[in-house]
Amino acid sequence: MKTITGLMAAMLALGVSASAALADGAAPGQLPDPPKFDAQGKVTLVGVGDILTYGALPAYNEPDFVKALEKAGKLPALKDRLPKEPMIYKTGNMKDGIGVYGDVMRHVIGGRPEGWNYWAGQSQGWGGIDIGLQECLTRTGPLFQVKAEELQPLPNLAKSWDWSADGKQLTMHLIEGAKWSDGEPFSADDVMFYWEKNVLDTNVHPLNGANPGTFGEGTTLEKVDANTIKWTFKNAFPTQVLYAMAYGTFCPGPAHILAPQHPANSKNTYDQYKNAFPPSYMAMPTMGGWVVVDHKPDNIVVLRRNPYYWKVDEKGNQLPYLNELQYRLSTWADRDVQAVAGTGDFSNLEQAENYVESLKKSADAAAPARLEFGQRTIGYALQFNYSANGWGDTDDRSVGVHKLNRDLHFRKAVTSMLDRQRLGESLVKGPFTAIYPGGIYPGTSFYDKASTVYYPYNVEAAKAELAAAGLKDTDGDGILNFPKDVNGGKNVEITVLGNADYQSDKSLVEGIVAMGEKVGLKVIPKLLSGKDHDAARDAGKFDWSVLRQGSEVITAVQNTDHLAPIGPNTTDFHKAGADGKVDLMDFEQQLVDTVNKFIGAKEAKDRIELMKQFQKTATENVYTAGLTVYPGALIINKRFSNVAPGAPIFMYNWAEDNIIRERVYVAADKQQKYELFPDTLPGKPGSAPGEGLVK
Repeated sequence: MKTITGLMAAMLALGVSASAALADGAAPGQLPDPPKFDAQGKVTLVGVGDILTYGALPAYNEPDFVKALEKAGKLPALKDRLPKEPMIYKTGNMKDGIGVYGDVMRHVIGGRPEGWNYWAGQSQGWGGIDIGLQECLTRTGPLFQVKAEELQPLPNLAKSWDWSADGKQLTMHLIEGAKWSDGEPFSADDVMFYWEKNVLDTNVHPLNGANPGTFGEGTTLEKVDANTIKWTFKNAFPTQVLYAMAYGTFCPGPAHILAPQHPANSKNTYDQYKNAFPPSYMAMPTMGGWVVVDHKPDNIVVLRRNPYYWKVDEKGNQLPYLNELQYRLSTWADRDVQAVAGTGDFSNLEQAENYVESLKKSADAAAPARLEFGQRTIGYALQFNYSANGWGDTDDRSVGVHKLNRDLHFRKAVTSMLDRQRLGESLVKGPFTAIYPGGIYPGTSFYDKASTVYYPYNVEAAKAELAAAGLKDTDGDGILNFPKDVNGGKNVEITVLGNADYQSDKSLVEGIVAMGEKVGLKVIPKLLSGKDHDAARDAGKFDWSVLRQGSEVITAVQNTDHLAPIGPNTTDFHKAGADGKVDLMDFEQQLVDTVNKFIGAKEAKDRIELMKQFQKTATENVYTAGLTVYPGALIINKRFSNVAPGAPIFMYNWAEDNIIRERVYVAADKQQKYELFPDTLPGKPGSAPGEGLVK
């Protein structure tokens, strides 16, 4: 009797009635704390003003070979290439201080460039290529080191901004006099072209870019003058939009190159616009620190320093310090191997199967690379296709599964059937992985354990929930059947989409298939690679999807619109049907309302409480079934200086942005002769690979 009374008290404390828990089968339990992991790096927190400022300096400097090209008349004077007030990085925030010019950072990546029209949806190969090329209105990567009381995106192309008194207008002041890498002026016209002809034009799909709902329905943007733009919002003080103006959502492209190819200004189709700048098109103008000068298919991509880059150090040295970036085109797994071996210089160690061996090798004092783990910001969830109004597959079986997905009993069965401890261990053994029930990631700023509802692994509870959802094995073959009025009462067969390019994804899918079998569900793996996988997700061609999640569940303030279906296409697993509307369930409407309030909340305390509400609603209703979370590690060659301590491989952005590569340098006595195009600068846009260089 005491045991039953204690159980009732525990359930009442959790806000769940005893009768409901006993009838439904699945009851919340105590969420285990993540295992202690001493290898995580330490971060020193600073203010925004400690990192950078803008201003004019008495004099500026550049590499000797660039001075020689300038003297030969092949390049304008440095003072004419820099903006009126360059961005200045503070020396005090550089771990090793003012750097020196020279050397290369050698990357190894598994991606392949589709072309250079990032703004129309072309992948540039990932692995940091796009981060080296694109600059955005604001910047978020280095925010892992910013004090909580000052936390907001760093200025970037937008050097400052002002809110109107009513909070519905945001005026942004762009950097004045900055130039694209081909010497053409950067201005508000570039921003407006991106907004009007790429974001608002629904025939264009920027890669990782904005859509009309990203900044709130009804938001407008206008040009005030050449260096000023003004946003107008329906809601007051939507300060989180500043995060949506960073990588890779709002990084304007060179309008003087792109606009002539856009269908609005040419006879091109939208596909022709997207493909107007193929991988063989070199020196695509950029505001980034480097410019693409060579591409050999399945071999290498090479970037050289941008002579018009608009950032300097406190001594006036034009950045970047590194002359060249190289990207060997191999596999993502090989990236880790080469970085540890010293034949590559940098890797975001994120494939968990490589962790133990990498740790062993880096522990050797003679190892060329160091390895530092960050927080647990890599995580996976099982997402349910919730559409019941025509998005995705519409055959009887799919419609039946979607209906089940919308049943809380069924979702509680799914989350209860998952042995998260075993799923984590299938990726890597040791103190790396932690149990993740869903919602905001444990250990991050907005996470609240008390608001997290956790349904522990319990096969019998899962079976009881499946019965409550109306599923029975009516033909005795060990697989549950739909009710007779759904898909003819056939066996419940569920497709689970996973990315075949990653072993971690495949391992998790395999584990879910096996765990589904234990409770009578036939789960069928649907493993697709690259664009085929992405296309299936975009079109809703899945019942369940195993997905490595993004920054929305890490930071909450970035990609906030992805947390709930606040617009017709803001979530990847519940989009609008043919009628343009999302058929929200009641708890989803609660999530939408909470997220919209969060977006409009001005005070930090209000945001914290709203995210607690979100966490409770999301986990109690199993919005997604969390699988596992674990840390990534930065692997970087020991010859590099100015690498920020404790830089996570992924938080607000990837480590290539977090470490601020334009400030990274190699001391003179450690430099190697790795440059493939020494003493050269990028040539004219459209030049052939490896040709047209200024030398």
